[in-house]
Amino acid sequence: MSASGKLDAGRAALVVVDVQEGFRKAIPDFERVARATATLIEGAEAIGVPMVITEQYPKGLGQTAPEVAEHLPEGAEPLEKVVFSAAEADGFDLGGRDQVLVCGIETHVCVNQTVLDLLGRGIDVQVAEDAVGSRFEENRQVGLHKMEQAGAVLTSVETALFELLGRAGTDEFKRVQRLILEYAPNPGAEVKETV
Repeated sequence: MSASGKLDAGRAALVVVDVQEGFRKAIPDFERVARATATLIEGAEAIGVPMVITEQYPKGLGQTAPEVAEHLPEGAEPLEKVVFSAAEADGFDLGGRDQVLVCGIETHVCVNQTVLDLLGRGIDVQVAEDAVGSRFEENRQVGLHKMEQAGAVLTSVETALFELLGRAGTDEFKRVQRLILEYAPNPGAEVKETV
């Protein structure tokens, strides 16, 4: 694994694990996770980072939540799976990318197993801590701890997107900056676009 600690748009792929309608009532902070995931999807698309979206047994757990699905790039079809690890699903393909940013549900099950399998393949993995969820906070923490102990880097939506950008002053930067300000506005501060 060649973990640099910094995400690189030329190496990275976004993996969105199972942000599905069936989890809405089970995950206490589902809306936050869905909003964070949608922000990552839009930001990745703006920067040109490819993505893989999965759905765990959609017949039982429903499809990708509408507030996430509406931000998927045109033609992006979620990969259906019954295995917990997205990396073990038929058709899972990173297109040669050797760095992955992961988000989704549930932190301690499908996200954790996906991350462990990717690490086992020598992939540099980062997990957006504010874009993962579990039914219980204790399990969310267990998942995050296990992934970090195994070699994944914990990050945040904002940190990840600005690392992938690498610079200000571009059209991509302006689009991502708007996304971040919508995702995490500064309370009471006047919002000004920078360069």
